[in-house]
Amino acid sequence: MSSDNTTTTAHPAEAGHYGKDVRSDLHVAIEPRDSGGLEITLESRVGLYYGSSILSQTRQVLETFGVKHARISIHDEGALPLVISARIEAAAKRAGWGGDQRALPEKIALPEPTTRDRLRRSRLYLPGGEPKYFINAALHGPDAIILDLEDSVHHAEKDAARILVRNTLRAVDFGSCERMVRINQLPLGLQDLVEVIPEAPDLILIPKVERPEQVSQVDRMIEELKSRDRIDRAIWLMPIVESALGIENAFAIATATPNIAALTIGLEDYTADLGVAKTLEGRESLYARTRLVNTAKAAGIQAIDSIFGDVGDLAGLRQWGENSRALGFEGMGCIHPSQIPVIHEAFAPSHVEIEKALKIVAAFEEAQQRGLGVVSLGSKMIDPPVVERAKKLVARAKAMGKSVQGNE
Repeated sequence: MSSDNTTTTAHPAEAGHYGKDVRSDLHVAIEPRDSGGLEITLESRVGLYYGSSILSQTRQVLETFGVKHARISIHDEGALPLVISARIEAAAKRAGWGGDQRALPEKIALPEPTTRDRLRRSRLYLPGGEPKYFINAALHGPDAIILDLEDSVHHAEKDAARILVRNTLRAVDFGSCERMVRINQLPLGLQDLVEVIPEAPDLILIPKVERPEQVSQVDRMIEELKSRDRIDRAIWLMPIVESALGIENAFAIATATPNIAALTIGLEDYTADLGVAKTLEGRESLYARTRLVNTAKAAGIQAIDSIFGDVGDLAGLRQWGENSRALGFEGMGCIHPSQIPVIHEAFAPSHVEIEKALKIVAAFEEAQQRGLGVVSLGSKMIDPPVVERAKKLVARAKAMGKSVQGNE
């Protein structure tokens, strides 16, 4: 870290946002100067209560990056310490200070690592550059949250967003939600990995995958970073297939590494690649979605559907989710908390399905105990694949918290 703080090596820079429609964020502008120490001005909604702590944290972060002489202007919109630190770090690095230094917030205890086959009905996307969505995301009950560094972040804000996402992984408790990060399309996504992997996210989504080599490149880098930082827990991968070429290479992609937990599809980009409109019926993507499900099952991983883009159409969402489950998908993405309960219901077995599955399992077990080779339930014959499907349905219903009663 260089302590040379002169105008020849640094330049004015800023980071963050403020204004009447901005919440939980902070804007900082830095103007380097040759002498005079640090001159900090602060405007804050909560200045009366937290002004002194914001100023103290600002000085600590600037000290970390060797900033000795500068004018700093801060507009605070109720930002938490992790956000304050991230915004000041981004501005300092944009100004030319800091190099590889990091101003890390206090680290909370990591949750238990997630399993490869854990429940992934819903994944709530959170724009990686907008901290107002982070703190309460887990209260909506998604199976996973996605801190997004790709499409939801403007290209000029990628550097600041990855610092913010890193701090969020380090300092925010998302409860039982799986902690996912969608990185940028390669090669930019490799820079995201350097920042976020030390904070041990549970899963990395890789966008716009068309070849298995892209997955292997991400996998190798994650393993190198885990080794460097002595991370001994799994970090799963979920490639996102978003083009015709990606669909044609789906099986090679799905089997590129044992660290893949699921395969998903991005229908906005896929339909754009085909040059067709995305419809509620989904006829234009049926081939791709059924092929992706078959590929995932053949590879022994989960098949996860795309998002449903019309936030106001909950009836359409439910129909899409039910059709998706019928195709063999195990979950889908969501872009608004209101979609979560609808998705969970759409992907849940009905009471009638559970009851039928329990009867199938009970009939099979009774026949086995009696030494019978032929099993029947009413007028229908039951063979082992039907029994196995019934057992999976009951197990999935239990995992979803559904009431499962009867002779199992």
